[in-house]
Amino acid sequence: MIKSKILYQCLALASFIVVMHTSYAATPTIKVGVLKYGTVNWEMDVIKNRQIDDSFGINIEVIPYASKQATLVAFQSGAVDVIVADWIWVSIQRHNEKNYTFIPYSTALGEVMVPAQSDITSLTTLQNKQLGVAGGPLDKSWLMLQTLSKAKFGFDMSTQLTAQYAAPPLLNGQLENKQIDAVLNFWHYCARLEAKGYRSIHSIRSTVNQLLGYKIQLPMLGYVFRTPDNQMMTEQYQKFSQISQTAHHIMLNNDQEWQRLKPLMKVKDENTFMVLRDRYREGIPQKWGNYERAGANIIYNIIAKAGGHQLVGDHPQLATGTFWPYVSYE
Repeated sequence: MIKSKILYQCLALASFIVVMHTSYAATPTIKVGVLKYGTVNWEMDVIKNRQIDDSFGINIEVIPYASKQATLVAFQSGAVDVIVADWIWVSIQRHNEKNYTFIPYSTALGEVMVPAQSDITSLTTLQNKQLGVAGGPLDKSWLMLQTLSKAKFGFDMSTQLTAQYAAPPLLNGQLENKQIDAVLNFWHYCARLEAKGYRSIHSIRSTVNQLLGYKIQLPMLGYVFRTPDNQMMTEQYQKFSQISQTAHHIMLNNDQEWQRLKPLMKVKDENTFMVLRDRYREGIPQKWGNYERAGANIIYNIIAKAGGHQLVGDHPQLATGTFWPYVSYE
């Protein structure tokens, strides 16, 4: 009797272990590669802290990297499933026979920032000035800004001002030390300058709208992954998009969540925290449909023309499949 009871208990325990192992193994994992101190970590932290991924039956594993190049290498080698990049890069890769695709993450774009007391008030007053540019000579915002300035004002930024290319934090430091007159930087670096009293003379969002001739909130950055080749993977990435949108809804409406995120944001004062929070919220995509995709096609053509072969090779048109068709919202 005792032996039978022990045998029954052992069999029950073994069955429990098998069931638990099967259940755990059945939970799909999506590995997301992020910059170690990038703003994507804020959304990932909300997802993991709120267990939003668990509620959708997905396990999101966040893997940090030290640089943007490292995240690209990790993604291209298959070490991670998802990264954040722009759809122009996705199109270029698709033309090179990579089956990558894109869903929106953020509409936040950079700005041209100057000191509060600067005499620079518009793009035209940048003539003969020193402008720091993040992202290098083929940066998409820089290419769009040059195109707009030349077409609308007859101001050729490539010859009528001095562009200095450097890393974003270095450019902010140069502006603060009065080594340059203005800076075109990524949105979160601009937010930190804004918190210190610097002002924007022109936004890249405005550049996009003026180039298109109508208003749009165009997400330049998004989650990039390999186009699923079966129904199961398609459903997993549909859930991934829903997980992201759920986190965005919380971040858009819940101030307490931002208080919890504050240590992760590495801010030194309340004003910087508030500006970063508000600018992040402004960049949360509200619409993504045919209207936005059509605008993206036009902007791609403009950037491709400005960047030329060095940027897009022999492919001046946006590649089919750049935008994943299974995500659309109004």
